[in-house]
Amino acid sequence: MESIFTMNFLSEILLSTIRMATPLLLVALAELYSERAGLVNIGLDGIMAFGALAGFLVCYITGSPTLGILAGALGGILINMVYAYCTITLCAEQIVYGMAINIFAPAVASFIYRIYFGVSSTLAQATLMKTIAIPVLKDIPVIGQLLFNQTPMVYIAYLLVPLTAIFFNRTKAGLNYKAVGEHPKAAETLGIHVVQQKYIACIICGLLAGIGGAYLTTCYVNTYSDGIVAGRGFIALSAVIFGHWTSSGVLLACLLFGLC
Repeated sequence: MESIFTMNFLSEILLSTIRMATPLLLVALAELYSERAGLVNIGLDGIMAFGALAGFLVCYITGSPTLGILAGALGGILINMVYAYCTITLCAEQIVYGMAINIFAPAVASFIYRIYFGVSSTLAQATLMKTIAIPVLKDIPVIGQLLFNQTPMVYIAYLLVPLTAIFFNRTKAGLNYKAVGEHPKAAETLGIHVVQQKYIACIICGLLAGIGGAYLTTCYVNTYSDGIVAGRGFIALSAVIFGHWTSSGVLLACLLFGLC
């Protein structure tokens, strides 16, 4: 009886770790893509908040969590384009405008929520994304149900880790991408369009961070509330540093933070 309790307890802990780490991983990868292009974006909390609201609102209206995820991605890109224009085109201070996004985006999200739902003691609820079990793999003892019976967003998030590593280390486009962040003037002499590359980095960052926010309201909980992000953007930022700016390191850091 004691061994069964212990196994169930460990299984629940591991399951919770995987689900808690998923939004952190998405947002940490967003920051990784941003920093590889030379842009330190500390506005992740704000992007997540807006993505969470956009995802929840569309999911609530349409009943489709998938459309909610897409809306979160678009919302994240929209908010991050404000940061991109200010820091790339206007050459403004990255840290200052990152903090501005953290103040501005959650306030806008809260305002939109109150316009649509009004002020009430009860929170509106949307449909959660269903889990998809992978045949055969889900039948593996212990780990089968933990790893292979998750929502599609969990699979996508963890699949992005090796794909990101391959992109940065094994492709010409990835090497050019890193060159923009490490030596922008040298990259420009080689014919790489530095400004264009940085805008692409901001699109990727906004997309992933927005999805990370939408995950919270379409896959993790089925509602939106002020403060739902709860500092996850800063935790993701820490995960990038803790993981030494590598996708595998970021994954391990996010799993550690998810466990904690």
